[in-house]
Amino acid sequence: MRILALDTATESCSTALLIDGRCIAQETELERGHAERILIMIDAVLAEAGVKLAGLDAIAFGRGPGSFTGVRLAASVTQGLAFGAGLGVVPVSDLRAVAQRAFELSSTMTRALVCNDARMGEVYWACYERGSDGLAGAVGDERVGKPASVVLPASWSSGEGSASSVYAVGRGFVAHPELRSIISVESVGACQRLLPRAVEIAMLAAPEVAKGRLAGPEAAIPVYLRDDVARVAQPKSSN
Repeated sequence: MRILALDTATESCSTALLIDGRCIAQETELERGHAERILIMIDAVLAEAGVKLAGLDAIAFGRGPGSFTGVRLAASVTQGLAFGAGLGVVPVSDLRAVAQRAFELSSTMTRALVCNDARMGEVYWACYERGSDGLAGAVGDERVGKPASVVLPASWSSGEGSASSVYAVGRGFVAHPELRSIISVESVGACQRLLPRAVEIAMLAAPEVAKGRLAGPEAAIPVYLRDDVARVAQPKSSN
C-alpha cells in the first residue's frame, strides 16, 4: 500500500508517505509560507522512497477544520496532484488526526476531547474513542463555538464504560485555559500541544484505501465548519 498524505490546516505543515509498512515523513511548524513548502516536502518524501506520484494508491489530506487558507491549500494541492496522476483521494478530519496522535502517545487513553484553536474566541472541537482497531472514531459531530458550548457526549456519563477518563487534547486548551473549568477532563501536558499532521492522516486513510473506498479528485474539498468564514459584507440599504 502506498499513500501520500499532506496537511496544512494549522501552523503545522507536513507530508508523509506510507509505503509498504513504513512511513517517510517531513513536518515543520510555520506561521505562514505553507504554500511555498508543501510541494517541496512532497517531492522530498517521494524522492527518498524512490517512487513516482503515479505509482501511488491514493492521496490523503487534512480536510479541516482549520485555517481558511490552510485548509483550502491542502484541498487544492490534493486535487491538482490527484487529477494529474489519476489517483483517488481520502479526506481525513484534522480533529480526528489530533485524536489519533494522542492515542499513539498513550496506549491507555481511550477517550479524547479534541479542541483546536479556531481564533475569534472560538474552538473547533469533537469527541473521539479508540476503536478495537486502535483508530480514533468520532462520537458525535465536529463543531465550532465558544468554549462554553463544549460538552461531552451523554453516552460518556452513563452506560457501559462510563468510568473511562476523558483526556484534553489539542491547542485549544492552551489558547482557552478556561475550558478546564468548564468541563472535567484529564490532562497529559504533551497532548495539549498537539497539532494535526500527515503521519496520522495517512494512518487513518489506510483502511479506506485497503477497502477501495476512494473518492475522485473533485471530492478533495475543504471543511470549514464556520459557515461565514468568507462572507462578504453586504452594502447597507439607503432606505
